[in-house]
Amino acid sequence: MEAQENQVALPLRSHTILGVCEAIGEDFGFNPTFLRIPFAATVLYSPIWAIGTYLALGLVVLASRMLFPKPKSPEPQKRSDANPANEQQEFARAA
Repeated sequence: MEAQENQVALPLRSHTILGVCEAIGEDFGFNPTFLRIPFAATVLYSPIWAIGTYLALGLVVLASRMLFPKPKSPEPQKRSDANPANEQQEFARAA
């Protein structure tokens, strides 16, 4: 649970450019490398088209994240009866 709280937003990570491929892969449940490789190949073929498409997808991802934010998961409730003294008393009763 703590790992999710310490995560940096996709566009702010040092190893991504806007995090578009990673965000799309996360939303649809597949490895973002399957998008990164075709984009890299497209950059070699037509850089302007690839960069324009990437930026357009970035706007789509931004709009979808703003309009439909992920619901925050509720904190796990701590059991109030998880007192070690109570556990020892119940263990003594069971024996």
